[in-house]
Amino acid sequence: MSGPLVIKIGGSTLGTADTTFRDVAAMARDGDVPVVVHGGGAEASRWLDAMSIPTRFVRGLRVTDDVVLPVVVAVLAGLVNKRIVAAINAAGARAVGLSGADGRILECRLAAPELGFVGEPARTRPEAIRALLDAGIVPVISSIGFVPGGEADQLVNVNADTIAGEIAAALSARELVFLTDVEGVRGPGGSVIARIDETEARGLVANGVIAGGMIPKVEACLHAVSLDVPVRIIDGREAGSLLHRGERGTQFQAAP
Repeated sequence: MSGPLVIKIGGSTLGTADTTFRDVAAMARDGDVPVVVHGGGAEASRWLDAMSIPTRFVRGLRVTDDVVLPVVVAVLAGLVNKRIVAAINAAGARAVGLSGADGRILECRLAAPELGFVGEPARTRPEAIRALLDAGIVPVISSIGFVPGGEADQLVNVNADTIAGEIAAALSARELVFLTDVEGVRGPGGSVIARIDETEARGLVANGVIAGGMIPKVEACLHAVSLDVPVRIIDGREAGSLLHRGERGTQFQAAP
């Protein structure tokens, strides 16, 4: 693939003292304009707590009712998105913030009744993203999608890792990089595995080597691989991690 680099910024790395935004700006200034996808669930939880709105999760997904939805949209598509845009702009590039509802980029269907307004990607339209890339502008995309409606589309909360894979596939991305708070996937001996395929990854999950919070990270990587996107997971807290990503983290590949 010869498309852009797509970077998924995890909530656990947002706001840490790394060089991610400087790295993104440096790439853009050199003509290699990346696409940034982000979530921000921890920030949304803080605002919900401050407003005394309870937070519930089902199968790792936030239950998003008509009280939770406005806060999630405001925080993810507003506050978090614009913080990232401002940081990239300040680092010397030009960035524009979007959600999956803008330009009808990410069309969804409702995932499950018990989750409320939580979307599952059904179709991706990358034209607005491509237009920004062609203009040399970094698209910064928040994890809000839409379900088509009559008088108005319904905004929905969507898993950011899933969105990253869908957008990367639609753009024929040359690589999708997940910036996380871990160095990569560790093997039975504790060292980071440089390359891993789906069979090996699922074996490590089955025997408990990959456990806890690493499981959804690995599942997100495998989902992207299933869409024929090369995937790498690296520690976003390390200085220069994006610019030196080929030497770091774990690369996921299709099973032989």
